Amino acid sequence: MEQVKTFPDAKGFVRMIHTLQYFTTASSQVPNFPEYVIVGYVDGVEISYYDSNIRKTESKQDWMNKITAEDPKYWQIDTEISVGHEFTNKHNLEILKKRFNQTGGVHIFQWMYGCEWNDETDEVKGWQQSGYDGEDYLSLDMKTWTWTAAKPQAFPDKLKWDQNIFLLDDQKYYYTELCPSYLKKYVKNGKKVLMRTELPEVFLLQKTPSSPVTCMATGFYPDLADLFWRKDGEQIFEDVEHGELLPNHDGTFQMSVELKVEVTAEVEGKYECVFQLSGVKEDLVTKLERRSILSNASHEDNWSVALAATAAVVAVAAVLAAIIILKKVAAEG
Repeated sequence: MEQVKTFPDAKGFVRMIHTLQYFTTASSQVPNFPEYVIVGYVDGVEISYYDSNIRKTESKQDWMNKITAEDPKYWQIDTEISVGHEFTNKHNLEILKKRFNQTGGVHIFQWMYGCEWNDETDEVKGWQQSGYDGEDYLSLDMKTWTWTAAKPQAFPDKLKWDQNIFLLDDQKYYYTELCPSYLKKYVKNGKKVLMRTELPEVFLLQKTPSSPVTCMATGFYPDLADLFWRKDGEQIFEDVEHGELLPNHDGTFQMSVELKVEVTAEVEGKYECVFQLSGVKEDLVTKLERRSILSNASHEDNWSVALAATAAVVAVAAVLAAIIILKKVAAEG
């Protein structure tokens, strides 16, 4: 489930929906990757990390440590819970391999769960779903509090868990009470960080003179943003391809949008790349001019600088790749 975004008029829009999400990944035979990882996010910002190598939950934000003022054993208890989840999910991965008649090879079992809170209406919602090898497996319907099996192999779990009233009571309490309660605390403690705005650097990139022109905005926060091309003052959709919103290593974000166009003297100045950010009224506009384009052929050093944020993402690609699989499962579910 992707974080909900609010765009009232594409300018001056304000975050109302806050999210707390956890992504767990149990894997087998993935080179240089822990057998179990769990990563926590608030409003898309990483707040905690645990894996089967370190076997300890680590805080990823200074403001997250404020929670220990009222709960001194918070990180100790979180570690104990994560150790239990590690054992359970690694065991479940082996069960799934048998159900799918698999032995060796790379396999990934993932869970995504969390909740969202509307700070205007105080409405809360939760979600929990799993994926196996990049496809839907099992999800919890929180209107009926029953499980939905996306694969025949998931039916034994659905039948067993639908009949477990104690498990369902625990789920109801977590998603309607406990998860929103912690989310509100995290948002309060991290308000200065989570409510800040940071404008990006915007680059026009082109690999070769015949390649599409890529407009890349990197280093912005929050992730409630839009990036698009305009021609003669009007937004265009033809010959335009949007890239994914990606996190940078420093908690900011990056995004890109391609335009298929031959950059000639006749088209210079007619096209412009427009970036809009939540809470910022003014658009950030970059006009398409040949002198502004960074290319492999003539600006190798600048090209490297422009892609520095992307390189930082690659450094954590193993974790993100696993998370992206489950995000896609959630989006399609």
